[in-house]
Amino acid sequence: MAGNRRKRDDQYPQGGSPYPHGPGPQPGYGDPTYPGNSPHPPGGYRHGDYGDGAHPDAGYGHDPHGGYPGDGYGDDGAPPPDDRPYGGPQPPPGPPRDPLSWRPLLTGIVLRPSDTFWTMRDYQMWWPALIVSFLYGLVAVFGLDDSRDTILETTISSLIPYLLFTGVAMVLGALVLSTVTHNLARQLGGNGLWAPTAGLAMLIMTLTDVPRLALALFLGGGHPVVQVLGWATWLYAGLLFSMMVSRSHEIAWPRALAASAIQLLGLLMLIKLGTL
Repeated sequence: MAGNRRKRDDQYPQGGSPYPHGPGPQPGYGDPTYPGNSPHPPGGYRHGDYGDGAHPDAGYGHDPHGGYPGDGYGDDGAPPPDDRPYGGPQPPPGPPRDPLSWRPLLTGIVLRPSDTFWTMRDYQMWWPALIVSFLYGLVAVFGLDDSRDTILETTISSLIPYLLFTGVAMVLGALVLSTVTHNLARQLGGNGLWAPTAGLAMLIMTLTDVPRLALALFLGGGHPVVQVLGWATWLYAGLLFSMMVSRSHEIAWPRALAASAIQLLGLLMLIKLGTL
C-alpha cells in the first residue's frame, strides 16, 4: 500500500492534477470528446446501456417476466385465481374456530345457523347427532294419530321394544339420508367432509320438527295449526339444509338445495306425511 501511494505522489505532486490548469474547459465531465465520457448528464442512462443484459432493478427482487415476488400478481397484472368453486361462499377470515359444545351447537343451528355452520364445518358431532335423533325417534311415534292410538293400547312390556325400535330406525334413516346429501354435494362440486355434513344434516332433520311434534302430542297430527306449522318447519329445514351444505362444501346455494332435495323429501314422507 505504501509503495502504491509513493508512485502516485511521484507521478502527481501533492496538490497537483493530471491535467494542466489554464483557461478554457478542462477535459472531464461534460466533454463528449474525452474518452470514456458520455454525452448524457450524470445519473442518466440510455436504454441498452447495460451490455450484460442486466435490468437496472436486477438484484432488488425484480422479476424480469413481470411483477415482483410476493405481490401475488402474474405477468398480466391479474391476481392469482381462486381455487374455490365459482359462486361458493367464502369462509370468514382468521384462524379456525374451536368446536362448539353440545348446548351452543343445538341452539346455534336454530338461532345462529350461519355462524354455527361455519364453525362446525370441519368438526364431527356424532354424539349429539345420534342422541338427538334417537330421542326424537322415541317421541315421534306419538305425533302420528294412528301410531299413538296403537301405542296407548299396548302394555308396557310391548311398548318398550317398540319405542327402542323406532328410535334406532330414526337414527339409521337420518344417517342414510344425510349420507346421500353429502354424496350429492360432492358430485355437484363440493369439497366438504362426510362426518360434519352428516352430523349437521341429522340435527337439522330432527330439530326443525320439534315445534310441530310438540303441538301434535296435544292437538293431534291432523289439527290445522299442526299442519301449518309442519309446512313452515319443513320449509325452514330446506333453508337450513341449503345454508349448511353451501358452507360445508363451499358451493352455491342452488346446488346445495339440489343436494339436500332427497333428504327433504324423505323428511316429508317418513315423518310428516302422516300429519300433512
